[in-house]
Amino acid sequence: MSSPQSYRPQVANDLSGRIALVTGGGTGIGLMIAQGLAAAGAKVYITARRLEVLEKVSASWDRQIGGEIIPLQVDVTDKASIAKAKKFIEEKEGKLHVLVNNAGQEGPKSLFFSDPSAPENKSAEALGTAMFNNETFEAWGDHYKVNSASIFFVTTAFLGLLAKGSEDEAGYLSSVINVTSISGVIKLAQDHFCYNSAKAAATHLTKMFSTELALKGIPVRVNSIAPGVYASEMTFDEIPPEQVDKVGKGIQSVPSKRAGTGQEMAATAVYLASRAGGYMYGQELIIDGGYTAVNPSTV
Repeated sequence: MSSPQSYRPQVANDLSGRIALVTGGGTGIGLMIAQGLAAAGAKVYITARRLEVLEKVSASWDRQIGGEIIPLQVDVTDKASIAKAKKFIEEKEGKLHVLVNNAGQEGPKSLFFSDPSAPENKSAEALGTAMFNNETFEAWGDHYKVNSASIFFVTTAFLGLLAKGSEDEAGYLSSVINVTSISGVIKLAQDHFCYNSAKAAATHLTKMFSTELALKGIPVRVNSIAPGVYASEMTFDEIPPEQVDKVGKGIQSVPSKRAGTGQEMAATAVYLASRAGGYMYGQELIIDGGYTAVNPSTV
């Protein structure tokens, strides 16, 4: 039986000594998560293509809060770049405890789709033709590379190091956290069929990885976080309450009447990465202020 001390939240959520890597960690949700992991004591490598953004974040982090934030330039759509990052972590740390697959883009849009007054919506023929002409196979392919395929390649590249990290303490397994979206579980297109279907693919990749790794006896847990309306590079730097429904593009208002906070996002990631979430496998935590409770979804 666990000791009474182990039930204290600050013990269950402590990430001291853990090594983490967060893709797309320099801005938005990735930054929220990186800062949360570091504040819980982790040594966090943040990656993105723009090194200057990462360096700025790293330089501004107050180590008195806890942990470290270290920049590492990586393109998650390039296998050579991923392999180089894996080699760097392997030589520097020899293991990895937490991998957060957060890198993503919004993708192609057909903004007229949800506008009843748009001429493109005057008939099925007009709508179909407009959507066919407005988007391209190339844009869809590029988007899927970032939002779903990158999860496969980054996870497989670091799988051995994650398994190595699980050897540190019996029963305290390394964790993969995929940042998906409520857009992958709702039945609304929100003007971007590509983004929503790519996020649905990311959700299913989470479940497949979790199941297959467990069946093969590989000691790595895989879960995902599906955010609702949060400030990010894909939305706005700040989302005041009156803008939440405009960003969410639901048919019903978000019950919480506000956007999610960095604290809520960070705490959810820390839960999944820490001992507190150590019994969770293959699940998707939806943090959306009630969006999926009142809008059509698959959950």
